[in-house]
Amino acid sequence: MSVTATVTGRGGPPPAATARAAAPSPGEEFARAFTEAPDRAEVHFGFTITDAFEPGKERHRLTARHLFRRQRAGSGTVRTWFETRPPGDAPAREGRLREESFLFSPADHRVAPITAWVRIPDGLAGEPAALAAFVDRRLMVRLGTAENRALTQDVLRHPDVASLPYRGSYAAGLLAAFDEIEQTGGTGHAVMVNPRDYYGQLVGSGSLLADLAREGVMVCRHRQVAPGCALVGDFAMAAVLLDAERSVIKVAEPPPGTFDEPGGTAVCAVVHESVAVQLPTHFFHVVPG
Repeated sequence: MSVTATVTGRGGPPPAATARAAAPSPGEEFARAFTEAPDRAEVHFGFTITDAFEPGKERHRLTARHLFRRQRAGSGTVRTWFETRPPGDAPAREGRLREESFLFSPADHRVAPITAWVRIPDGLAGEPAALAAFVDRRLMVRLGTAENRALTQDVLRHPDVASLPYRGSYAAGLLAAFDEIEQTGGTGHAVMVNPRDYYGQLVGSGSLLADLAREGVMVCRHRQVAPGCALVGDFAMAAVLLDAERSVIKVAEPPPGTFDEPGGTAVCAVVHESVAVQLPTHFFHVVPG
């Protein structure tokens, strides 16, 4: 026997806060299906479950997906465009703005699966409430980490996102990137930093965080940006999050190497997203020089 449930209705914000509060969580939906068919439970959602991750609301923290404009995308190819610098390092002609020599090109993008795995601990299989909490508190967190990694790498892997080395302080490197973006006609409205730099270089070190907050700059901290580095960009205007608005949580066979030890019931959560970078000139990867 196989149990496959489908959950819809969360493709956008609910009409009232109580609507989402009253809806079963992803973990509760999965626990219900697992109780009926523990070897084949599978729940499909008509929304991206990382967007509905409720425990994160208890201690507000920005994730990568919060920084981008969002565009609904199906499973097919999305035709878009990008603007980039001309080849070579020739300076702009006198009297011209640097972006006046930029070039436009078409680009095709597809959403990609982003997956996270956990093993159900022994003893939870017969405890639906505990199983639901485990999925909501651990599998969803793993999925959020995988999503941060995938969306950040979509930007960093773009060949026209430039590295900006710094030799002085970390703060000076960040500010240089904001300046470069404005010299290109954009606004660096967000920055991704590693928690090690957030707490070691920014918190308690002068007024930089307060200055960024005053300017409306969003600070997203996560481990997918290497220590000593930062990704500074005009996230809301320079890229778009392509979101298929579909997800699944299911019992499945994990790929080899997923877990260190064999055995137990493996469960994965999958969302389908990618980032289309349209203005790579409005991002800078700040790196030690």
